[in-house]
Amino acid sequence: MRTADPLHLRLLRLLRDEGPVSRAELGDRLQMPRPRLLAELDRLVALGLVAEAGLAASRGGRRSTLVELDPRLRFAAVDLGASSIDVEVVNGRLEPVAAYSEVADIRSGPKVILHRVNDLLHKARADGAYETLHAVGIGVPGPVSFRDGVPVSPPIMPGWDRFPVRELLTREHGCPAVVDNDVNIMALGERHGGVAHSVDDFLFVKIGTGIGCGIHLGGEVYRGTDGCAGDIGHIQVDAHGPICSCGNAGCLEAVFSGAALAREATAAARAGTAPALVERLAARSVLTARDVAEGAAEGDVTCIQLIRDGGRQVGRVLAGLVSFTNPSMIVIGGGLAQLGHVLLAEIRSVVYRRSLPLATGNLPVVLSELGARAGVAGAAVLASDIAFGEAS
Repeated sequence: MRTADPLHLRLLRLLRDEGPVSRAELGDRLQMPRPRLLAELDRLVALGLVAEAGLAASRGGRRSTLVELDPRLRFAAVDLGASSIDVEVVNGRLEPVAAYSEVADIRSGPKVILHRVNDLLHKARADGAYETLHAVGIGVPGPVSFRDGVPVSPPIMPGWDRFPVRELLTREHGCPAVVDNDVNIMALGERHGGVAHSVDDFLFVKIGTGIGCGIHLGGEVYRGTDGCAGDIGHIQVDAHGPICSCGNAGCLEAVFSGAALAREATAAARAGTAPALVERLAARSVLTARDVAEGAAEGDVTCIQLIRDGGRQVGRVLAGLVSFTNPSMIVIGGGLAQLGHVLLAEIRSVVYRRSLPLATGNLPVVLSELGARAGVAGAAVLASDIAFGEAS
């Protein structure tokens, strides 16, 4: 991937995030001399990225021309979960034009899963959502080498190690593609259109099948040298705890995640200590995190305690991160965010109690606004950025 011109990116992102802007205002906001701005806009029009959008309101003299991202721009956004595929095609403003979701097992392997992704994108084209894709962004539930566009030793994704995801999507759709881990794209989505809108320094914590943290610092995602920054699910919280999918004992996600909560709920039901869970296990023979959430809402003491125990472990890890990074906000998302305010209250309590007062004096800990759509929203942001960068 080539290095993008920062000014060029600012111009295109401004049009993406704010819609039509006059040439005069663009010049003022970008502090770009008019001749250079006009030359740059002409180049972007020729590339099919920008189009004229009529005349702006008068600022006291001759009315300036409005410019906008070309209405024909289309980006594909893909969010792969452990058991789901979510695909959207969006326009230049990142507004959905088409959306598809289906159940899928990530353990089926990359050829099966990516074949379904491609089928869904071809269906979108057949449905009239696009003529040409300008970029594809995809998030996967495991560590990713952002530089190489491949998953690397993902614990819950057998067969995906070093699979050329970016190369395959680029070849299939004839446009640039970009691959990141799921929690980073969720952080990008929340920054663009969620509760963290306009917050430059925040942590996005995904609690679901696994646990990860998107680190957003200085207005950008921090990925680390090799792309694995934020992998907090494999921080050890109990040396004598259960074995994790990574092979180590007592990792955070082995103690509290969707699978861990289902395991503890099943044990409580079989022991007869949680009436709400006993009934559900008898009816369905399998328990999930949703059963625990429903039991807690009914006032089942054991269900509430299971959520609090998990929130306490997450809070301890986050307290260390807060003291280390001093974020402006923590956003909690992922499937287990459905556990709601019982979980949120416990995380808040531990973070506020264990972190330095200076770091928590003005630190909101909140639930994601975008919920399940955070991933595709962020994949769309990533796709647009790579398209803009490739054109610079």
